[in-house]
Amino acid sequence: MCAGVIGIGDMGSGLAKNLAKAGFETCGYDLITQRTASLAGMGAQPKAGRGDVGRASDVVFVMVMTGAEARDVILGPDGLRDTLPRGGCVILSATVKPIDAREIGAAMEGSGVHLIDSPVSGGYPGAQSGTLTMMAAAPGDVLDRFAPAMQAVSANIHRVGTRPGEGQTVKACLQSLLGSMFSATFEAAALAAKAGVPGQVILDVFSTSSGGCGVVNNALEKIIDRRFEGTGSHINTMHKDLTISMDLGEELGVPLHTAAAAMQIFTAGRTRYPQGDNWICTRVIEEIVGAELHRAEAKRRD
Repeated sequence: MCAGVIGIGDMGSGLAKNLAKAGFETCGYDLITQRTASLAGMGAQPKAGRGDVGRASDVVFVMVMTGAEARDVILGPDGLRDTLPRGGCVILSATVKPIDAREIGAAMEGSGVHLIDSPVSGGYPGAQSGTLTMMAAAPGDVLDRFAPAMQAVSANIHRVGTRPGEGQTVKACLQSLLGSMFSATFEAAALAAKAGVPGQVILDVFSTSSGGCGVVNNALEKIIDRRFEGTGSHINTMHKDLTISMDLGEELGVPLHTAAAAMQIFTAGRTRYPQGDNWICTRVIEEIVGAELHRAEAKRRD
């Protein structure tokens, strides 16, 4: 089975690397030339365009940023719907609005190309280590056929539905929770800084308490070591994901009070530090209170 990846960023590069590592003949493409060229160092073949990826593959992972980009890659001129062989499959691993996935699925009906709606969780570390969690929605026989490709990049594959949009709906619920957890951690870190508590103390206590988990512990590590950029968790991604969660809540009439507060915190962070990662939101709060949380000690800002 030949596998392709469209979108060779922090996430897509991990997909390509692990597909090649698992023995798949792998190729890929990204609009950014340097990213496409980097595939050669991962054991994958760079391609000149998305159509070339489709024609060379049996299954293609689409790991782009937005629903509009996913539509273009799959349905646009020389897109995957028209270039993959009949019986081939698109795995929509990007996080987009559920309605985007539903409309892409409807447009692919009758094409002979399957669609697996399967956004992922695990971020940059999970993508690079091949331990992502996948929320997969497609008929069972399609999931069975393309399971080897999914297993190459994932440690947990959850079959959450059979129709396009059902995977994205589960991801929207998950992101409403994760965004809220991140934001609460940012606020707690700023509170500790203002109170003069060293960051290591906060990390030690939080990580061994009922509040400790991978999300909280990782965020605190980044904050107390002041690593706010280049960690593979760009703030634009979570901001986009929370927008999707909020839109789904609006569509279904579900009040998302905590997620809405998280959305405002991420909006503030993205506006103040547009090149930062998720943890940069803490700096915005620290600037308000006049203190910073460092590993060894809390520091007052001048």
